[in-house]
Parts: sequence; structure tokens; C-alpha cells
Amino acid sequence: MTDSSTPAGFVRQGWRWSGRLLTGVISLALTLLGLLAFTFTLSHLAPIDPTLQVAGDHASEATYAQVRRDLGLNQSVPVQFARYLDHLAHGDMGISRITAQPVASDLMRTFPATVELATCAILLGGSLGILLALLAVWKPGSWLDNVARMVSLLGYSVPIFWLSLLGLLLFYAVLHWAGGPGRLDDLYMYTMTPRTGFVLIDTWLSGDREMFYNAISHLWLPVTVLAMLSMAGITRLLRASMLGEMNKEYVILARSKGAGRARVLLCHVFPNVLGTLITVLSLSYASLLEGAVLTETVFAWPGVGRYLTTALFAADTPAILGATLLIGTCFVLLNALADALTYLLDPRTR
Repeated sequence: MTDSSTPAGFVRQGWRWSGRLLTGVISLALTLLGLLAFTFTLSHLAPIDPTLQVAGDHASEATYAQVRRDLGLNQSVPVQFARYLDHLAHGDMGISRITAQPVASDLMRTFPATVELATCAILLGGSLGILLALLAVWKPGSWLDNVARMVSLLGYSVPIFWLSLLGLLLFYAVLHWAGGPGRLDDLYMYTMTPRTGFVLIDTWLSGDREMFYNAISHLWLPVTVLAMLSMAGITRLLRASMLGEMNKEYVILARSKGAGRARVLLCHVFPNVLGTLITVLSLSYASLLEGAVLTETVFAWPGVGRYLTTALFAADTPAILGATLLIGTCFVLLNALADALTYLLDPRTR
């Protein structure tokens, strides 16, 4: 009888889970608070005066003073930060100075575009990365292994903005295989009824198959560019982890009993690196959510990355803080989810 099968064992296990959950929640809150404090401080060090953005260059001194009071800029930075946290606790992220709309509404409009792009990219990059890593470990030193290493090297070395521009030049301007910048052609952009914010789902629900294929033509190129970035990291780390496992005693024992290399790789080695794989996938997905700024800018993709870039250039503090909080929350939650899945799937971590 195991310890967890007794009532006392269940209670102890419940306390352990409760402790881990409480620790995770406190860690999440402190991480996001520190991220907000750091971003808030940096936004106030920007050389752009928000008062000039609101009042203009030719307003009077009295108008400038009134605008500063309205924006709360006449108070100290700690007091301004405390006010922002109080508003945030009530669900108010502030008003964007660029769009003149609530930041929460702007994020709800732009975040689905980023999620759609990152999700498609991680599905493609993860599948190809796992396949390449398995082929490389199956025959180390072969041309398959050399291809896997070359892909990893290119993914880390080639600048993402250069690859995006080259892709647009080749597949859009020359070959006309891609739909070009944006999520849809202008013909469909203003006729589609947005329902979910995900262009593939919205165009499919519209019943117009040509609109759906047009959305795919705009989506596949940025997805491929981002997939190459994630595939490089997944292939490299997974290959290294599996090569390390191939030299361990349980693999040598399985081979001595007559198991083939492919069987050992799939049935013995791969299950033992699931923890590493989950961590790599979660980090890659989080990086795509927060790091698609250049790709979204080159492809005119209306996501959070492009929204945050515009806010940074305009010193739009509410928009910067809102987008940073959203991306930071996603990053921390994905890491927590990866830790939980690793804990459940790998008994060695318990």
C-alpha cells in the first residue's frame, strides 16, 4: 500500500499541492508586479512628454498645467504607480493616448491576431522540430543529422526581419504565392464580420471559401518565418537531450536484449525527454507571443507586438503597461503550465 492510498497520505498530498499552488500564485503576482514597476519606471524615463501629445505644441502654459494634472503627471512616480495599480485592480487599464480607446479594448482586438500567428507557428515548428530531432538521433553523424544541425544554426543566425523581408520579396512580389502584408486583402477586410478575432475562424464561419483561402495566403508566410525560429531551438535542445539519453545504461540494456534503434528511441528515450520537450515548447510559444514584434511589423500584422511597438514610439504609457502585463502574464502562466505538466508526467521531478 502506497502512502497516497491511505487517508493520511491523501491529506499530505493535498497539502503539498496546495502549497505548490499558493507558491505559484505568489510568485506570479510578484513577478508581474516587478515587471509592471520596471516598465512603468522606464516609460517615465522616455524623452517624449505625454503632455505635448495631448495638448499639442501650441497650447498655453495653463493648458499644459491642466493636462498634467488631468494625467496625474504632477505627482511623484510612486504615487502614479500606486494609482495605476488601484485602477488595474478595478479592471481599468487606462485610455490609450494613440487610439483614444480603452487599453483593454485595444488588447482584446489585437491579441487574437498574435495568438493565431503564434499558435500556427508553434504547431508547424514544433512538429518539424521534433521530427528533425528524432531523425538526427536515429542516425547521428549522417546527412539527416547534418541537416538538423544546419537548420538549428540557420534558425539562430538569420535575423528574423531579414528573413521576413526576403520572404515577402520572393513569395509575394516575385512568385505571387503569398497574399502579402495584412491578414486579408482590402476586398475582404471591410466585408468580413469579426466574431472571434481569429481570421481563419471568422472567414470559415462567413461561408465564403475564397475569403478563407485568402486568409491562408496571408497567414502561411509569417507562420513559416516564425516556425523556422521555433524549430531551430526545439531541434537543437531535443536532439542534445536524446543524445545524452542514448548513452545511459537502460538504453544499453534494451539494445543488448535485441531492441532496434528506432524502438529504443521511440519507446524508451523519447518518453524520458518529455519534460524537456514540454519546457522547450512552452518557452518557444511564449517567445513567439512576445517576440513576434518584428514579424508583425514587417507583415503589417495587427497584433499585440505591433501595437506595443507603436505605443513605445509614442510613449503611450497605459498602452505599454497593458501590453506588457498581458504578455508577461502569458509568459509566466505558460511556464507554470509547463512545470505542472512536467511534474505530472515525469516522476523524477516529484
